[in-house]
Amino acid sequence: MHPPVTDPALVAALRSDLTASSYHVDGVEDLLGPLAAAALHREQALPARRAVSAAVAGRAPSDHDPRATLAGLFLLGLPVPRAALDRALPTVRADGMARLGLVTARGADADDEVRALADLRPYASTDAVGDARWWLASDLGELATGGRLATDHVLGAGGASLTLAQVTVRRPTGQVLDLGTGCGIQALHAARHARRVVATDISRRALAFAELNVALNAPADADVELRAGSMFEPVAGDRFDLVVSNPPFVITPRTGAAGRAVAEALGDYEYRDGGRAGDDLVRDLVLGLRDVLVPGGVAQLLGNWEHRTGQAWTERVGAWLDEAGLDGWIIQREVLDPAEYAETWIRDGGTTPDREPDAWAAAYGAWLDDFAARDVEAVGFGIVTLRRPESGTPTLRRLEEHTGSVRQPLGAHIARSLAAHDWLAARDETALAGARLVVAADVTEERYLEPGAADPNVVVVRQGDGLGRGVHASSPLAALVGACDGELTVGQIVGALAALYEVPADALAAELLPAVRNLVRDGFLAE
Repeated sequence: MHPPVTDPALVAALRSDLTASSYHVDGVEDLLGPLAAAALHREQALPARRAVSAAVAGRAPSDHDPRATLAGLFLLGLPVPRAALDRALPTVRADGMARLGLVTARGADADDEVRALADLRPYASTDAVGDARWWLASDLGELATGGRLATDHVLGAGGASLTLAQVTVRRPTGQVLDLGTGCGIQALHAARHARRVVATDISRRALAFAELNVALNAPADADVELRAGSMFEPVAGDRFDLVVSNPPFVITPRTGAAGRAVAEALGDYEYRDGGRAGDDLVRDLVLGLRDVLVPGGVAQLLGNWEHRTGQAWTERVGAWLDEAGLDGWIIQREVLDPAEYAETWIRDGGTTPDREPDAWAAAYGAWLDDFAARDVEAVGFGIVTLRRPESGTPTLRRLEEHTGSVRQPLGAHIARSLAAHDWLAARDETALAGARLVVAADVTEERYLEPGAADPNVVVVRQGDGLGRGVHASSPLAALVGACDGELTVGQIVGALAALYEVPADALAAELLPAVRNLVRDGFLAE
């Protein structure tokens, strides 16, 4: 199927029509109702189809609710009468949408069917800049087509894309690289705070969708350049202040009998399969980023990494950071065993055990064989934040697991944590004791007491923002946090607490200052 075409006049007309149509996230959810909207988020279309049918029942096509027409056409893959689409998009109309490559029409009469050639859906997100409300074009998914995805399928904005957009550090900056742009979602987010964005992809089809989405949604003064090519090839010699990437990180069998079995059963999906064995693609990204970052530049990406028998994942991924010569903060968000991982990604492309049992079994077995060959006992998924040091050697090497809920958007919290790391790196314990700190507004204290007890046996200092960390605090540490209002230095507070608890001040400082350092690093306390 041909990719979409970007005609500036038609795209402008489409933007105007969509703005007037109430075809946005809230408008569609209002049309469908909470039950059908929730089911659609779970990839269950039947309730939404019923809601769309009810919205148009008994009405002439020229009177159909534009939201019902557009949701039925682009979200559910239903045919709609030409007259209904002309009402929903009165400027660009069905003919213009056909010229853009987004629909195909059976004929020119008002009652002739129009079918979608692409997914066009409203998008809503909040990143560190603020709210983003767009429409994103991509290939039709399995829900609309009822079949397996094509190997050159261009994915829309899924959960991983949304996560990356929300965790990215956002500040006014110069050049941003979106490596592996897909439909262009990260480039759109970057265009709101960067002077210039370069978006790359190995897929020409993806770049065609990205071009359309940038034209449809980016600010009028945005400078977004699209380049074709793999990995860092399209930007050789360029340097960037920020690099973002939601790469094709899925660990797919690539060699030997296992690789051949998966290729024959499923094909190679460009949007998720990077063409490298194991987790080499993510490793290669990490190792190559130093050469495209300016000093102080930040890179943020999502990735998978293997947990191999006898080696901690932190040791394996930490070795990548050491070799790359970059500051690194890795947050592992999820861990799947090899069987769970295989099931997830075989099903992702539309192959199921009931629909295609032979393909399912062949791919499943090949995935398990591939993992067993490298002694892989689990696969981690997480957020990678890297930074090229301004000078000298890296000072940040932090690898941790955080599988609980987080408060998105996380980008501002990550930016503050990087700044706090730099502030701490420039201060020894004496300088830290001389700082006047303030407790963050989102920090609360939880006390747990046994029934009838006068004093708590557990005190937890918890942040409501960011990663929502909870720190088990001693009574002196909890008291110190409570006293941090910017008036007294940390050392003065420690001295007062030492007198209160009748302990040597030096001993109490030796206990509390390392904890204070961690609280500053994690955003509980700030200067």
